[in-house]
Amino acid sequence: SPEQVSPPEKATLPKTVEPTSAVRAVAFEDSLPEIGPERLPATGTESLPATSPDAFVPGAMTLADLEQIALQTNPSIARASALVRAAQGNWVQAGLPPNPTVGYEGQQLGSGGQAEQQGVFVGQEIVRGGKLKLSREVAAQEWARAEHDFAAQQQRVLTDVRVSFYQVLIAQRQEEVSNELVRVAREGLKVADALKRGKEVGRIDVVQAQLEAENSEILAQNARNRRLAAWQGLSAVIGNPNLPPQPLRGNLNEVSPELTWESSLQRLLTSSPEIAAAMANVQRTRWAVQRAQVEKTPNVSVNGLFIWRDNGIGGGSDGNLTVGVPLPIWNRNQGGVTQAQGEAAAAERALQQLELSLQSRLAPTYERYANALQQTNRYREKILPAAQESLSLSRQLYQAGETPYLNLLTAQRTYSQTNLNYLESLRELRSSEAEIQGLLLSNSLETR
Repeated sequence: SPEQVSPPEKATLPKTVEPTSAVRAVAFEDSLPEIGPERLPATGTESLPATSPDAFVPGAMTLADLEQIALQTNPSIARASALVRAAQGNWVQAGLPPNPTVGYEGQQLGSGGQAEQQGVFVGQEIVRGGKLKLSREVAAQEWARAEHDFAAQQQRVLTDVRVSFYQVLIAQRQEEVSNELVRVAREGLKVADALKRGKEVGRIDVVQAQLEAENSEILAQNARNRRLAAWQGLSAVIGNPNLPPQPLRGNLNEVSPELTWESSLQRLLTSSPEIAAAMANVQRTRWAVQRAQVEKTPNVSVNGLFIWRDNGIGGGSDGNLTVGVPLPIWNRNQGGVTQAQGEAAAAERALQQLELSLQSRLAPTYERYANALQQTNRYREKILPAAQESLSLSRQLYQAGETPYLNLLTAQRTYSQTNLNYLESLRELRSSEAEIQGLLLSNSLETR
């Protein structure tokens, strides 16, 4: 019977953390100020509604919805799962002993019945030296490595989904702000044209308003394209490329603890499935060295022959027994042992190399995170309040009749553009944060 060895302990997926932001988004104010009747041009205008990045949209998909879909439909996870089953099958096969051999044997069949011998034989190779057990130990580590690779692939998918989710969500918000900017620019052009007809401003104000309207149209179109491209990337990652674009619901205001370099590196080196897979490979090569060393222990071949008819002795029955052992004189698996030892040393160095590689990969990602964090904080604490103050002052001056209407629209445009820039820095923060929390595992659709 095959030697019994317990299967390797199942790998578990490292605990994932919902990506959160260390900043709080600033709500977008009404796009147009209150305009008194004495200053309102004949064309008129309506106040634009404020939008919120966290507005509840009935039926909108959440990050949890998309993660669940991706874990079920992303083909890379199914592929990794199939490789786990393959490794499991290899573990079963590695511990099975050779099958016995059964056959018929006839001798001197052309002697006219005078010396014919007919019988059946049974042969069995007996594996010695614990080869089956050691082979299973090697296969067990291959199984464990496949489990860790599977866990790593799951994390890659989750990281990609989270990065893509926030790219779509922020692109969604950027499109809203850009559309508001277009509406503001169009109203500004109407106002400028009305004021010119009233001979209150010159041609230059109309041209400036036209340029502002055209630039805002370009920004809005770019925002639409960015949202569609982000959605296409998201639908590919979740494994449903035909999923039509639809609104997403998420909280851009959620605040998470600031990530430090030391804690991020420590978590990476202790929780990464890549490290776990490399350690399993080291164990595999160590078992492979032991397996190569016992290869020189010869197996025993036993063959028994039962002759039920032997005409040479009057038609009676007899039998033969053969036991053979190869002599390890020239081939003692010297080359195999050297190869296994070299592979073990290489696997240990590969583990050290991976640890350094992870630190090297973390460095630029953490730099992106740190830069985005300070940028978003600066926008939230300094720049956005200043833009808000400029807009409020412009409103007050306009109400007092001390500044032209175009100056007020310019202040509104500055506030809108500042929000767009803030969202761009927030997108970079979300992406880098998700990559760090996802143990630098991403690009799930790339073949490995």
